[in-house]
This record gives sequence, C-alpha cells and structure tokens, in this order.
Amino acid sequence: MLYDDFYVKSLIQTVEDWPKKGISFRDITPIFSDPKGMRMVVDAYVHRYMSTDISHIACIDARGFLIAAVLAYELQKPLILIRKKGKLPGKTISQKYALEYGEAELEIQENAVKPGDEVLLFDDLIATGGTLFAAIKLLTSQGANIKEVAAIIDLPDLGGSEKLRDSDVPVFSLCAYAGE
Repeated sequence: MLYDDFYVKSLIQTVEDWPKKGISFRDITPIFSDPKGMRMVVDAYVHRYMSTDISHIACIDARGFLIAAVLAYELQKPLILIRKKGKLPGKTISQKYALEYGEAELEIQENAVKPGDEVLLFDDLIATGGTLFAAIKLLTSQGANIKEVAAIIDLPDLGGSEKLRDSDVPVFSLCAYAGE
C-alpha cells in the first residue's frame, strides 16, 4: 500500500492544552483504530528498513511500542523496550531528561544491547528531542550504534530533529507539523 501523507495526517488528532495548558498534543491513537492507516504506516517503515543492516529495534514507552512491535515482527528483529522508571524487571540503567512540560526518567535493562548492535530507535513523535537523547544515551552506553531515529510525527518548530541531526544522528519521520 502506498503511503498517503494527507490520509495519515487526517487520522492524527490535535488535543489543545494537554497534558498542560499551551501544549498542542498530536494524538496518533486514531491510526490504530483505522486498519488502512495502520497498514499504511507500518508498510512505510517496513519498506524503508527491510534492506538495511539494522540488528535491533528499540522503542520508547508507550506509543512507540505499538508500531515498533509490529515492525520488529515484520522485519524479524529483536525489540528493545525503553520504559519509564520502575516499569522494567531486573537490573536496569536509567537516564533523566527534560520534557517541554517537565522532567522524566527512562530505563533500559542491562545488557539489552551489546557493542556493535545497529539500532533503529523508534518513537511516536520528535518534539524537543529530550526523550530521544536519553534513549540514545542508554543504548550507546551499552555499546550500540544508532542507525536512525524514526518517528511518525516530527514537530520541527521544537528543534528536536535538528538537534539530533546536528549530533550526527539520522532522522526519519512520516509527517511533520511545522508553523502550526
């Protein structure tokens, strides 16, 4: 199925003043209730990454899990979960980071990746980049290489994708909301 930016964007809802006043939250959950939209999004990523040398797919809690799990299945790659603090069993390492509306902390299980692993890092959207930079630090601290950061949505006005590129991290998103 061919990717249709207009169709996918028609599914994404904007929720004003959530999770706090002044934030325009881009909600991707309607994509999951639309089989055509879900197939379109998954197929776009499968076609992009099917001939690459990625060895693992890492994804960020929680909306990033939804597409990344299907992608890992389709590409037959291990899935690495990066979760909010306190959600993973066993020994973990953690990284604090700033959000555009607060502070949070991510964790990954020790030895989730090893030196030389080529990781695709997936999240639902790129905003300021804080969450992604924390995830990158967790993965690279265990020796993995970040092949690319992928997201459904880029919010370029918040500067995250530019900061990632400035740090030599390739970035790919299916759609962007700029100047809105």
